[in-house]
Amino acid sequence: MKPVNMTRSADVLLRGLGGAAILLRMPAPAVPADVTEQLGIATPTFQDMPLAPVVTRKARAVVAEGKAAKWELLVSASAVERLVGSLAYDSASVLFANASGVLADSNGELLEIISATPEPGVGEPYVYRLVVRAPAG
Repeated sequence: MKPVNMTRSADVLLRGLGGAAILLRMPAPAVPADVTEQLGIATPTFQDMPLAPVVTRKARAVVAEGKAAKWELLVSASAVERLVGSLAYDSASVLFANASGVLADSNGELLEIISATPEPGVGEPYVYRLVVRAPAG
């Protein structure tokens, strides 16, 4: 199977499994001419970038006392690649490393990205597996 066909098939499967949309919280680009930003006085701003289709599942069935629940997000590789291109990042790993977290539901809770791994098929990723954690508390 060709990589393009695998990516399309994964997109169809993710949508069929109830593919939702998540928001990837990214730091806003710096303004080089802004003196307050150069001095570190400016308040950091963020932009929420949509990613879809995404399927969410619980990564750990039993949560230990005091430990935050972990979730696994299966994210469409085509959506990730579009975002990588539009934000001019070198790769998806750089994109996820720079992200501040993920907003996966309507309650606005920012989930920390613990790991992001591509699932390769015929040499190209067809889906990205993100393991995220809710804030402890």
